[in-house]
Amino acid sequence: MSGSPSRPPSALARNSPSRLAIPTTLRPSPGTPSQSMPESSASSINNVDMSEGILVQDVDAEVETVDSDDAVAVGQLDADDEESKKTLRDHLRRTLKTRPSRELRTQSQRRRKKIDSDLSYSPDAKYTPREYFVLTDAGKPVFTSRAETESDSFTTTIGIMQALISVFIDDHDKLKCINAGNTRITFLQRTPLYYVCASSWGEPESVTRSHLEFLHLQILSIVTASQLHRIFERRTNFDLRRLLDGTETFLHSMLAKLEFDLAMATSSLHCLKMDAVTRKRVADALVPTKMKDILYVILLSQGRVVTLIRPKKHSIHPADIHILMNTVHNPSIYNSPASASWIPICLPKFNPSGFLNVYIAFLQREDPPPSEGADFETIRGWCESATQKLIADGSLKSLLDAAEQADYTVSELGIPGLRHFVYKARAQVQVTFPTFEDPYDNIADRKRLVTLYQTLHDAIHAKSGQSETLKLQYIRTEKECVMGWITQPFEMYIALSPRLPKSAVIGAANAVSRWIKKEESRLFLKDAPVF
Repeated sequence: MSGSPSRPPSALARNSPSRLAIPTTLRPSPGTPSQSMPESSASSINNVDMSEGILVQDVDAEVETVDSDDAVAVGQLDADDEESKKTLRDHLRRTLKTRPSRELRTQSQRRRKKIDSDLSYSPDAKYTPREYFVLTDAGKPVFTSRAETESDSFTTTIGIMQALISVFIDDHDKLKCINAGNTRITFLQRTPLYYVCASSWGEPESVTRSHLEFLHLQILSIVTASQLHRIFERRTNFDLRRLLDGTETFLHSMLAKLEFDLAMATSSLHCLKMDAVTRKRVADALVPTKMKDILYVILLSQGRVVTLIRPKKHSIHPADIHILMNTVHNPSIYNSPASASWIPICLPKFNPSGFLNVYIAFLQREDPPPSEGADFETIRGWCESATQKLIADGSLKSLLDAAEQADYTVSELGIPGLRHFVYKARAQVQVTFPTFEDPYDNIADRKRLVTLYQTLHDAIHAKSGQSETLKLQYIRTEKECVMGWITQPFEMYIALSPRLPKSAVIGAANAVSRWIKKEESRLFLKDAPVF
């Protein structure tokens, strides 16, 4: 396997300021906004230019929606009954092609606007668990986040999903999402698999779509894209659950990470906060010599990246790192007493058609792993040598000490009213943020804040089909005010007390930017060694 991932074009404002001034749209206006309704304001910007880092950037697809208020309810369906599926498809096709009256269309548009408002800004949303489904294009179930999968209702649900998608495919169209009250059902087609997510959290459609993309990539890490296509070309009704048996924990852990992982939400890397000199000393000890078959060396601590060593002129996609990290931290590997594991894995953004062998070593475990062949022994020998080097020069102890002090809080910044923030260094494609603390130390409040961050991120990057990208987006609710701000070197999402005026929000954002600039050598991985 050879070649490096391509670098797709991306976008940010040319000549964006590094210091934020109060634009007209964000200047405080007379009177106090109503606390019963969220306040939102924005500033737009086009012609974005992005510098490249050691990681590859993502490009997002456009989004289309279908409002379920213009559809009809359907009854129970046997997924194996082709005649029932054909009848349902015909019925759906007739319904969707029926042109509603002008009055009904106006009412539907009003309902859609209300739904979008409720989905985006409801501070009191009930965060019922999202539901995820994976099925084949023949309607065979592959995976679900539901605990119960043997009931008739589950079979009916899968059958209806397959029929809905088929109606649009037959008409050379693609179903992206359905809004049903406060629930949004998102569809992703990656032939021969279909992915579906039902959520009432109020996040933008692009968020659940990215979750489905990660679910797809995790499956491809187990069964490559070429394998999938070969299997379903031979047998269209193949039951993929047999091939994925025992790997469901990888998919469940991926979905659990997606709820709160802000690095995944921003397509970034989260690095361990530590002294730059110590980081460089650790990295230098891990540079492979005379090991031509090594592709990447990645050192992790507490779920964060310490260093990443790669070949010259070769980048790695953030999604591939997240797939690796989810695999490493899966209980079947992480909780194993063995000091090392040797597993095949496909990194879909690097090469969706082939496998790599991954050597996973836990530096503080002593139980010897079973031998896996000559290549395994070669890598293990090199890894043990590198570990001894880290121990001998004190780097391992320094690393362990740094890991214990890596978390930081907003109180360390000393900025009045500041509750939390997310800062992404765009050139490095890396993110940093403080720990969640009061008032976000309970799950529901944390979910609300993450959803607001996702709403800002979606609006700034125009991920859900907006007409233009934004430079600033401000939202105030009864619970907090949040602002997203993007410039050439960084993007920032900040949460503060709702009692602060907008001028104070601007001042806090500038203060966070100055603190990050002062601490960036410890917060981000820069100048990682190559070989």
